[in-house]
Amino acid sequence: MKIALPTRENLIDGHFGHCEYYTVFTIDDSSKEILNQETLASPAGCGCKSNIATTLADMGVSLLLAGNMGEGAVNVLSRSGIEVVRGCSGDVKEVALSWLAGAVMDSGEMCHAHEEGHECQH
Repeated sequence: MKIALPTRENLIDGHFGHCEYYTVFTIDDSSKEILNQETLASPAGCGCKSNIATTLADMGVSLLLAGNMGEGAVNVLSRSGIEVVRGCSGDVKEVALSWLAGAVMDSGEMCHAHEEGHECQH
Protein backbone atom coordinates (compact mmCIF):
# COMPACT_ATOMS: atom_id res chain seq x y z
CA MET A 1 0.00 0.00 0.00
CA LYS A 2 1.02 3.63 -0.39
CA ILE A 3 0.36 6.51 1.96
CA ALA A 4 0.87 10.21 1.20
CA LEU A 5 1.59 13.09 3.54
CA PRO A 6 1.42 16.80 2.61
CA THR A 7 4.89 18.06 3.50
CA ARG A 8 6.82 21.26 4.19
CA GLU A 9 10.46 20.96 5.31
CA ASN A 10 9.99 17.25 6.10
CA LEU A 11 7.09 18.00 8.47
CA ILE A 12 3.37 17.53 7.98
CA ASP A 13 2.12 20.76 6.43
CA GLY A 14 -0.75 22.11 8.53
CA HIS A 15 -2.68 23.01 5.40
CA PHE A 16 -3.03 20.33 2.73
CA GLY A 17 -3.72 22.69 -0.18
CA HIS A 18 -0.55 24.73 0.24
CA CYS A 19 2.13 22.14 0.96
CA GLU A 20 5.54 22.23 -0.72
CA TYR A 21 5.32 18.61 -1.82
CA TYR A 22 3.83 15.23 -0.91
CA THR A 23 5.88 12.49 0.71
CA VAL A 24 4.71 9.07 -0.48
CA PHE A 25 5.67 5.95 1.46
CA THR A 26 5.30 2.45 0.04
CA ILE A 27 4.36 0.08 2.87
CA ASP A 28 4.79 -3.69 3.01
CA ASP A 29 1.28 -4.92 3.86
CA SER A 30 2.44 -7.96 5.83
CA SER A 31 5.34 -6.53 7.84
CA LYS A 32 3.96 -2.96 8.06
CA GLU A 33 7.41 -1.61 7.24
CA ILE A 34 8.30 1.31 4.97
CA LEU A 35 9.83 -0.08 1.77
CA ASN A 36 10.27 3.13 -0.21
CA GLN A 37 9.97 6.91 0.12
CA GLU A 38 9.41 9.32 -2.76
CA THR A 39 8.31 12.91 -3.18
CA LEU A 40 5.74 14.41 -5.50
CA ALA A 41 5.67 18.12 -6.29
CA SER A 42 2.55 19.93 -5.13
CA PRO A 43 0.36 21.24 -7.98
CA ALA A 44 -0.50 24.92 -8.17
CA GLY A 45 -3.72 26.05 -6.53
CA CYS A 46 -5.76 24.70 -3.65
CA GLY A 47 -5.61 20.96 -3.11
CA CYS A 48 -9.28 20.28 -3.84
CA LYS A 49 -9.20 22.26 -7.10
CA SER A 50 -6.04 20.61 -8.42
CA ASN A 51 -5.56 17.16 -9.93
CA ILE A 52 -3.70 15.90 -6.86
CA ALA A 53 -6.37 13.36 -5.84
CA THR A 54 -6.27 11.70 -9.26
CA THR A 55 -2.47 11.86 -9.40
CA LEU A 56 -2.10 10.25 -5.96
CA ALA A 57 -4.72 7.59 -6.78
CA ASP A 58 -2.92 6.79 -10.05
CA MET A 59 0.28 6.28 -8.01
CA GLY A 60 -1.55 3.72 -5.87
CA VAL A 61 -2.02 5.91 -2.79
CA SER A 62 -4.93 4.73 -0.63
CA LEU A 63 -4.37 6.85 2.51
CA LEU A 64 -3.49 10.51 3.15
CA LEU A 65 -2.19 11.50 6.59
CA ALA A 66 -2.72 15.25 6.93
CA GLY A 67 -2.90 18.18 9.31
CA ASN A 68 -6.06 20.08 8.50
CA MET A 69 -8.03 20.37 5.29
CA GLY A 70 -11.36 21.57 4.03
CA GLU A 71 -14.36 19.34 3.46
CA GLY A 72 -14.06 19.83 -0.31
CA ALA A 73 -10.57 18.34 -0.35
CA VAL A 74 -11.65 15.41 1.85
CA ASN A 75 -14.55 14.71 -0.53
CA VAL A 76 -12.37 14.90 -3.66
CA LEU A 77 -9.82 12.51 -2.15
CA SER A 78 -12.55 10.13 -0.95
CA ARG A 79 -14.10 10.01 -4.43
CA SER A 80 -10.65 8.97 -5.71
CA GLY A 81 -10.53 6.09 -3.22
CA ILE A 82 -8.15 7.78 -0.79
CA GLU A 83 -8.95 7.62 2.93
CA VAL A 84 -8.07 10.79 4.84
CA VAL A 85 -6.79 10.98 8.40
CA ARG A 86 -6.61 14.55 9.75
CA GLY A 87 -4.99 16.02 12.84
CA CYS A 88 -1.46 14.77 12.13
CA SER A 89 1.63 16.85 12.86
CA GLY A 90 5.38 16.45 13.10
CA ASP A 91 8.05 14.62 11.12
CA VAL A 92 6.47 12.80 8.16
CA LYS A 93 8.32 9.52 8.73
CA GLU A 94 7.49 9.52 12.44
CA VAL A 95 3.81 10.17 11.63
CA ALA A 96 3.79 7.31 9.11
CA LEU A 97 5.43 4.95 11.62
CA SER A 98 2.95 6.02 14.31
CA TRP A 99 0.05 5.28 11.95
CA LEU A 100 1.52 1.87 11.16
CA ALA A 101 1.72 1.20 14.92
CA GLY A 102 -1.99 2.07 15.27
CA ALA A 103 -1.31 5.26 17.23
CA VAL A 104 -2.86 7.77 14.80
CA MET A 105 -6.61 8.46 14.67
CA ASP A 106 -8.58 10.93 12.55
CA SER A 107 -9.28 14.13 14.49
CA GLY A 108 -12.47 14.74 12.50
CA GLU A 109 -11.54 18.41 12.29
CA MET A 110 -12.17 20.37 9.14
CA CYS A 111 -10.37 23.54 8.17
CA HIS A 112 -12.86 26.39 7.93
CA ALA A 113 -10.72 29.34 6.81
CA HIS A 114 -7.31 30.04 5.31
CA GLU A 115 -4.98 32.36 7.17
CA GLU A 116 -5.75 34.96 4.49
CA GLY A 117 -9.37 34.92 5.64
CA HIS A 118 -11.18 33.28 2.72
CA GLU A 119 -13.07 30.02 2.94
CA CYS A 120 -11.18 26.81 2.21
CA GLN A 121 -14.26 24.60 1.85
CA HIS A 122 -14.66 24.65 -1.92
